[in-house]
Amino acid sequence: MTLKPIADLVRATGVPSFAVHRLRERAHRYAVVIPVINEGSRIERQLMEMEQLPFPMDVVIADGGSDDGSVNPGLLAYFRQVRAVLVKTDTGRLSAQLRMAYAWCLQEGYAGIVTVDGNGKDGVAAIADFFAKLDAGYDLVQGSRYVRGGVSENTPLDRYIAGRFIHAPLISLASRRFWYTDTTNGFRAYSRGFLLDARVAPFRAQFDRYQLLFYLSIRAPRLGYRVCETPVTRRYPLNTATPTKISGLRGRMSMLLELVNVAIGKYNPNRSPRNVAQDVLQGSR
Repeated sequence: MTLKPIADLVRATGVPSFAVHRLRERAHRYAVVIPVINEGSRIERQLMEMEQLPFPMDVVIADGGSDDGSVNPGLLAYFRQVRAVLVKTDTGRLSAQLRMAYAWCLQEGYAGIVTVDGNGKDGVAAIADFFAKLDAGYDLVQGSRYVRGGVSENTPLDRYIAGRFIHAPLISLASRRFWYTDTTNGFRAYSRGFLLDARVAPFRAQFDRYQLLFYLSIRAPRLGYRVCETPVTRRYPLNTATPTKISGLRGRMSMLLELVNVAIGKYNPNRSPRNVAQDVLQGSR
């Protein structure tokens, strides 16, 4: 299949405009997407840790518009596993970054995508487990610090309560078929087939803040895709500010509203099924 340029894909789908800094050619079956914005030295330390892992990977940095110099392509080129730096030049927050990165990775031919935050809180050695689960045929693999083998350290009490007793139960009930334990964890993986399903249609501009993560967690089990959790480690720093892009009562209430809207089906596709794979891969309408 002949793939059209990124510019055509951006015009034809709900993918934000972005710049591509390609550092290396594709070498592996799966991509590891790291969404970042002004992570400072945290992303450098995380990439250094990933370089020491005993398995290879293609890393794609999904930058939301950092201005701290932390994702300068010239600097990141020194990391052997960093394949590309994508820089969003459009509006939107995390969901927009993910739409950008997922569309690019699918166009590049990856069979699956692992996403891990770039703030250094996650135990990146677990990436191998996500690869194994994708190899085994799972379509959504959710990292959980609360299943057997998972580790949660220094999790702020308010986050623990909201995640365990509001977020995970609501998403689980809306999904109807799978009970999650850790839905606020961004460490997860998706299969190519799931992301390209017309009944999923994740490449829509209405996913502009944090809705996409909630939506995909609900949509996969609802459509009968294979879903599982895998143990991960998440460590929050002690006696320092918590690395986060969500703060204050207003930010948390906004996220709660997004969660409720996703749970009641507001973001389900309302158009008739069509070949979304063609939209994403060929830039056609």
